[in-house]
Amino acid sequence: MRVVLAEDSTLLREGLARLLADEGHQVVAAAADAEQLVTAVEQHRPDVVVTDVRMPPTHTDDGLRAALEIRRRWPEIAVLVLSQYVERRYAAKLLADRSEGVGYVLKDRVAQVEDFLDALDRVAAGSTALDPEVVRQLISATSHSDPLSRLTPRERDVLHHMAQGHTNAAIAQRLHVSQSAIEKHVNTIFDKLDLTHTTGYSRRILAILRYLGS
Repeated sequence: MRVVLAEDSTLLREGLARLLADEGHQVVAAAADAEQLVTAVEQHRPDVVVTDVRMPPTHTDDGLRAALEIRRRWPEIAVLVLSQYVERRYAAKLLADRSEGVGYVLKDRVAQVEDFLDALDRVAAGSTALDPEVVRQLISATSHSDPLSRLTPRERDVLHHMAQGHTNAAIAQRLHVSQSAIEKHVNTIFDKLDLTHTTGYSRRILAILRYLGS
């Protein structure tokens, strides 16, 4: 796939570019700040953007704001955001309007090459990829005050894996249960989150957004 990479750390930027190239991907541009990122996307129209959250010029949320602009102007381009920390409001903003083809992973995950590449592939395929630690903190932060408190520990495990973008079959394999058992858990989650009458795959996204927006 064709990738535009944005990271202000030269060492990490070059390391990611080499990793992606070694995996057969084409890094068409590597930007050092948010303005360069948007310009590169406009010029190259890549399949995926991989960007840090905190970048020049302000070193606050410039990378995230650039990602939001890219999703608004070029909705067909997938976006994978990297962050040093779990920042819930950033994840919520990123997923608020349309969560297909978007991911939010921690930079530590880059060191686990297979996990990082799996997240990249899922985002490029139009799915959602959230770092397990992001999911854990989001569920922990909201379970005391919203419908997520109705979920059993097993249902939270299933939602945890749903939020990472895994299919029912993949969740069943990871939790060592049957796919039919996972399907029952998923339907129960929809019931408890009042999503029973919503049709299609969007129910999975809405279940994730239910706690991201809390």
